[in-house]
Amino acid sequence: MAKRALLIGVSDYEPGLEALPAAVQDVLAMQQVLTHPAIGGFEPDHVSVLQNPERQRMEDAIYALFADRQKTDLLLLYFSGHGVLADNGEFYLTSRLTRKEGGRLVLPTAVAARSVQDWMGQSRAQRKVIILDSCYSGAFAKGVQAKDSGSLNPEQFLGGKGTAILTASTSSQYALTQTGFELSIYTHYLVEGLRTGGADQDDDGMISAEELHRYASGKVQEAAPAMTPEFYPVRDGSKILLAKSPKDDPALKYRKAVEQRVHQGKISIPAKRLLNSLRSRLGLAADVVEQIEADVLQPYLDYQRKLAEYEQTWVEALREENPLSQRTLEDLKDYQQHLALLDADVALIEAKLLGQQLKIEVNEPNLPEPETFAEDLGNGITLEMVKIPGGSFMMGSPDTELDRQPRESPQHLVTVPSFLMGKFAITQAQYEAVMGNNPANFKGANRPVEQVTWNDAVEFCRKLSEQTGHTYRLPSEAEWEYACRAGTTTAFYFGETITTDLANYDGNYTYGKGVKGIYREQTTEVGAFPPNSFGLHDMHGNVWEWCADCWHDNYEGAPTDSSAWITGGNSKRRVRRGGSWDSNPRLCRSASRDCYVAGTRLNVLGGFRVVCSASRTL
Repeated sequence: MAKRALLIGVSDYEPGLEALPAAVQDVLAMQQVLTHPAIGGFEPDHVSVLQNPERQRMEDAIYALFADRQKTDLLLLYFSGHGVLADNGEFYLTSRLTRKEGGRLVLPTAVAARSVQDWMGQSRAQRKVIILDSCYSGAFAKGVQAKDSGSLNPEQFLGGKGTAILTASTSSQYALTQTGFELSIYTHYLVEGLRTGGADQDDDGMISAEELHRYASGKVQEAAPAMTPEFYPVRDGSKILLAKSPKDDPALKYRKAVEQRVHQGKISIPAKRLLNSLRSRLGLAADVVEQIEADVLQPYLDYQRKLAEYEQTWVEALREENPLSQRTLEDLKDYQQHLALLDADVALIEAKLLGQQLKIEVNEPNLPEPETFAEDLGNGITLEMVKIPGGSFMMGSPDTELDRQPRESPQHLVTVPSFLMGKFAITQAQYEAVMGNNPANFKGANRPVEQVTWNDAVEFCRKLSEQTGHTYRLPSEAEWEYACRAGTTTAFYFGETITTDLANYDGNYTYGKGVKGIYREQTTEVGAFPPNSFGLHDMHGNVWEWCADCWHDNYEGAPTDSSAWITGGNSKRRVRRGGSWDSNPRLCRSASRDCYVAGTRLNVLGGFRVVCSASRTL
């Protein structure tokens, strides 16, 4: 059993590819944390570092990493440099001599992802981790499969068997550097999560591949939310253990407490006093505390700085020419991409500077068609999944929202990686195809299944995963609200009110300036009402939908990375969202949340929809 790593950084390039000074620093930083005996625990002579290699040397080293290994070995390949999508649609890792001619990649000068995948697949090692800090790196995961054989069981040392691929970006995004960082943004937070132990999210003293991804992804999307790190586990790759964490270290305890108390880049007065008390109990020096707080606040403050920088650029451009020329507008768009700013944030700045009132309309005719995937359940029954793009949003309701409840507070910024979600709640036909029975009270193959307990829904996901070979699960509460809102901030994705022409609820009640409508007294077929801009139907009303989370009375200490909140709280009660055919419309709001005992079976309660990793679209 051995842990081996190959770290490749390419900073210097031929003309046509921009130099990346941070890349060689990235590999040295990764080498430091991986070989540290109290962190990565890799033997120094088992970690190879290549700086600015030529293609053949790079390819030989990657081949050697995977060849002639033992089944119990853990292999890690890290690459920082340019990733290129060639005209043939294939992804390539660049070398020092990689070049383009006429804007097209000269293929023999770069390493094809397909070759790396072949060597991975042929390797006997049952644990493989790939970390790519490059543009378009999400494209690497296409076609990757895990090899698993033998009966050895060293999970206690290395974690689950399989493959884990961590990428700085999606298959269509740039990976970015950050002003003031010696390292690239993504690697900066990978190293931080390992070095500080902050990535140990379950406090078990070990950092798994999935925990490292969640930490780095959450930080990146605070600092550069238009950049979406992605995670592609195969088999039990998410459970591969990469490093140890000092779980009992006072500095780590304080860091995690600060993470929980920060809200929108600020620490409230009562939170500050609680932290001061903790600092005293832990015996931490003032300079240590100041550095920890600065580290935690940095991603949010970096993004605010970039927004201010973008706004100032607009101001200066308007002074020079008003109205702005098409060329200047295109340059501003490129500058937005360079800063990794969200379209919604940029729209607010531009609207303010142009003296316009920003209008957001749902389901405009020019909205792009949602990206979908259909899972075949047999006998002509399919499960339609919609790709939900990654982003950030304010979870919970503002103080000004009508009929809001304390349980929807405090509002907090959540970053959400892209994922797939059911276009509709699970129908009776789909449920019966997987579970072999139909517990619904209001019968109809295309109606949502109800009278399903939370335990039933979890079992459905397990059987569906087993049947299809793809991992399905219930959405986290954060994923559900983010998907429901689809970029809106109003009480409903339709706007500030709702009518029974838009959703199925008890029309005897009204919300805001809405009017009374129909009370159907039963469920309706899925898809009977308009979708939101993500392409999801019936997120308001029809059936309550189970989420994965345990019940917590409010959002104090809630995760900010969109993961399910399953620690603390009341594990016997599980979150339900969206309201039902029998609900007052205030319960159907995007932010409204409720709970019920996990084993409860009611026809107004038990519906659900499933989610799955976005890598399934590749």
